[in-house]
Amino acid sequence: MLTRLLASDERYSMAIRSILTWLCVAGCATLAGACSKEPGTGSSGSGGVGGLAGTSSESSSDTGGAATSGPTSSAGGGSSTATSSTGGGTGSSFAKHALVGYWHNFDNPSGCAIPLSQVSDDWDVIVVAFAQNDPVSSGGILFSPYPGETMPTGGCAVLEPRQLKADIAAKRAAGKIVALSLGGADGNITLENDADEVNFVESLTGVLMDWGFDGIDVDLESGSGLVHGSQIQTRLVSAIKKINQNVGGNMYLSMAPEHPYVQGGVVAFSSIWGAYLPIIDGLRDELDLLHVQLYNNSSVPTPNTPEYASGKLYPEATVDNLVVSVTMLIEGFTTAGGWQFKGLPASKIAFGLPSGPSSSNSPVTSNATIESAFHCLTEGTSCGEHVPSAKYPDFRGVMTWSINWDKHDGYPMSKEIAGFLHGS
Repeated sequence: MLTRLLASDERYSMAIRSILTWLCVAGCATLAGACSKEPGTGSSGSGGVGGLAGTSSESSSDTGGAATSGPTSSAGGGSSTATSSTGGGTGSSFAKHALVGYWHNFDNPSGCAIPLSQVSDDWDVIVVAFAQNDPVSSGGILFSPYPGETMPTGGCAVLEPRQLKADIAAKRAAGKIVALSLGGADGNITLENDADEVNFVESLTGVLMDWGFDGIDVDLESGSGLVHGSQIQTRLVSAIKKINQNVGGNMYLSMAPEHPYVQGGVVAFSSIWGAYLPIIDGLRDELDLLHVQLYNNSSVPTPNTPEYASGKLYPEATVDNLVVSVTMLIEGFTTAGGWQFKGLPASKIAFGLPSGPSSSNSPVTSNATIESAFHCLTEGTSCGEHVPSAKYPDFRGVMTWSINWDKHDGYPMSKEIAGFLHGS
């Protein structure tokens, strides 16, 4: 995820290997409507694309900045089977309180890429990391499964395209959301002119339809060139809107910015600082989930608190840091440039955190801290120094980097975090 993650999380030549494999085995032109068949998978678009678009039904019941004192009828009950009023994927549902994880389409010291079918049911949203830039078509997007690798500890198996498509379909049929992530610590997209935008829209539409993803996740970081005034910032909103229309207007959309790109807008509103905010604002109706990365960037400036007026900054990995970072996004805030960011519904916000010490630099937020912050936001209990002025029972949950690191470490996060999320 972050450029400052441990060096063990680098993918090195993964993009080149994936592209070569894609050319050899996928046989799929990524232009919309031009995808060939994988044996036994059916025609282009057979998997369908249907995510959670930020629909008017949700906006009317949970508007940005509005707080409730208790669960709403549209939120669905509090059991592990509770769902929101909008559904993710064809015939599936989106957990009221969800655990979101990134799945490695590459190998690294966490181990080999694992079959999607082996991802446990604790995970409600599976974000596939990552799509690749097309090296021969500016703006184009490719996706191919992990091609296998010989590692010092032994070889890693190939993820066969036909099997991965079947696994995606099976997860969706089981009520899970499976999205494709753009970017990552080393990744970027190309949107410099009209031609790039056309290629981006057509190719990514084709990838979504061919593989049957519910939608996309936008994880543009410091290597992406996303700054104020950039072509990416200007064009990404319209491009994503076009893709959403192409796949039926019901595409799942999430974002995973580093917090300088979002809450950092109160420090400055130039360069990377707050650069995601116009994109979030432009896609607020389509957006399903915003999980800002609340790690590897020290404390978050949080102006919507009395404590901030006296110079208080809450450090990483604390209940207060998590709570005030989220309430900023729900309540809205004024940037350093005077631009006002209007709040989002609590149901569109989740914590963004590492799965454990193997996946991030120190400090790593403990499960107990995450649970306390969740209960502080949703119930007004277990708070730290800062107590929110309202309760947000529809707050969505937790995103983590990553499913693979969690497995590597013996599932210290998913089992415990899913337990209290699904029981709330």
